[in-house]
Amino acid sequence: MAVSLLTALIALGLLHLQPQLAHWRGDGGFRRWVAQLADTSGPGRVLVAWLVPVVLCLLVIWLISLLPMTDLLRLIFSLVVLLYCFGPHAYEADLEAILKAPDGSSREAAAQALSDDGEPVAWNAIAVGEATAYAALHRRFGVLLWFFILGPAGALMYRLAQTLNHDASLGLDTNARSFARSLAHGLDWLPAQLMVFTLALVGHWDAVIGAWRQWHQQAVPGSWLREGPGFLGAAARADIQVDIEAGDGYVEERSDVLAELHRLRSALVRALLAWLSVVAVIVLAGWMG
Repeated sequence: MAVSLLTALIALGLLHLQPQLAHWRGDGGFRRWVAQLADTSGPGRVLVAWLVPVVLCLLVIWLISLLPMTDLLRLIFSLVVLLYCFGPHAYEADLEAILKAPDGSSREAAAQALSDDGEPVAWNAIAVGEATAYAALHRRFGVLLWFFILGPAGALMYRLAQTLNHDASLGLDTNARSFARSLAHGLDWLPAQLMVFTLALVGHWDAVIGAWRQWHQQAVPGSWLREGPGFLGAAARADIQVDIEAGDGYVEERSDVLAELHRLRSALVRALLAWLSVVAVIVLAGWMG
């Protein structure tokens, strides 16, 4: 896990220093691969499209283990895969585009990049905050969790599942789309749960956990597999709503989308640092043990 932590730190540092790296991680090759499977349909098409790249990734890792300088080569390969999986574009860059936009219409247009499924994002603090939370899940936290658990193949597994679910240009049939949706939402469950608790720790604990509990009490069992981890959206909305209602006495400031976006971005940075700190503690404990 030490190599995984080092790889993640390098990848995050590179994205911070060179934001343009966010623009070369396209899915053109994967789209062509899915298009070649057009003679198949249903869950079989999704499974083949999803599993073959993951198996190839595992094969490369095995071949690297047979070469000299294994650790260095594995770090380089893991870094390339992780940078690809932090995509198709970094949500931090999308937030910066919103915050630096010159006027309201430009900000609203920039906010649409936060949507992974093409659904419009309304220009208000709660809607933008919820879209930001899901973008952080799909483009950062979900990738990192599966990377730390299963290595590069885990990150690729998560990223490709999200692409199959959200990219309408892949032309999947109804059964295939349904299966891809369940696959992506299944992989979302664990990182979304951990994100909720992390956001509660760095934000408004009572509001976030209360919304999380209420969602689970009211949701139909298994609905998250069809509709996605709605508990994360509920938690993000609750966290923002508390901040708006607390305010400082000025309505126009309490409902300021940019102010809430700044606050949420800081909360997500703290959440990311918390995740990395936990992994660092696990690594240190392994060394000391």
